[in-house]
Amino acid sequence: MRLVKPLAVLVLLIVLWWLYCHLTDIDPLVLPPPSAVWESLVHQPGLFWSNSLDTLRIVLIGFSISLLGGVAAAVLMTRYRLLEETFLPLAVASQVIPTIAVAPLLVIWMGFGQAPRIAVTALISFFPILINTVTGLKQVGEPYYDLAASIGASKNTRFRKIEFPHALPFIFAGAKMAITLAVIGAVIGEFVNAESGLGFLILRGSSQLETQLMLAALVWLAGMGLILFNLVRLAEYVAVPWERRR
Repeated sequence: MRLVKPLAVLVLLIVLWWLYCHLTDIDPLVLPPPSAVWESLVHQPGLFWSNSLDTLRIVLIGFSISLLGGVAAAVLMTRYRLLEETFLPLAVASQVIPTIAVAPLLVIWMGFGQAPRIAVTALISFFPILINTVTGLKQVGEPYYDLAASIGASKNTRFRKIEFPHALPFIFAGAKMAITLAVIGAVIGEFVNAESGLGFLILRGSSQLETQLMLAALVWLAGMGLILFNLVRLAEYVAVPWERRR
C-alpha cells in the first residue's frame, strides 16, 4: 500500500507528459513522447545493462570508501578534540566547492581510467556519513557514561557497547543520503572521463541529438538509485532492530 501513492503520481506525470507531446507541436528532438523512451529501453536492453553495470561498480566502490572513511574519521574526531577542531571546519568548507569543478583536476592528478571516477564518487558521498556519524557519537546521554564508569568499562568497551550502537541510526541516515549522492558522483565522473556507463550514454545522446536515449539512461539511473537506497534501508532494518521497534 505504501507504493500506491508514489506510483499513482508517477503514472499521472507520464500521462501528462504524453498528452503534452500529442497536443502540442513540440519537436520530438526536444521532448520525445514516453513511447519513444520506452522503445529505446526495450530495443536496446544490452546497451543499458552493460553500461549500468559499469556505473554500478563505480558507485559501490566509491560508496564503500566513503562509508569506511567517513565512520573512521568521525570516530577519530570525536575521540580527539584537536582533530575535530582542525578538520571538521575544513570538511564543511569543502562542501561549497562544486564536485564537477574538482573532477577535471582529479583526471589530471590521477590519470584516465576508473580511479578519478571512484574518487569523485567517494568525495561527494563522504560528508553526509561523516557529519551524521559525528552527531550520533555525540548524542550519547550522560547516564550511559555514568553507568559505564560505575562498572569500570574501558574506553574501547564503552565505544563498542554504547557509543557505536547509539550512532548506528545516524550512520544509516548518512548512508541513505550518501548512496544517492554516490550515483550522482559516478555520473559526474563519467561526464569528465569515461568510455562507458550511464553518464557516458547521456553524453552520447546529447552529441547525437538522441533525446530518447538520454531520458532512457535517466530512467535507469533513477531505478538504480531507488534500488540502492532501499538496500541500505533493508540493511538498517536488519542492523538496528531497536529503531525498528520504535
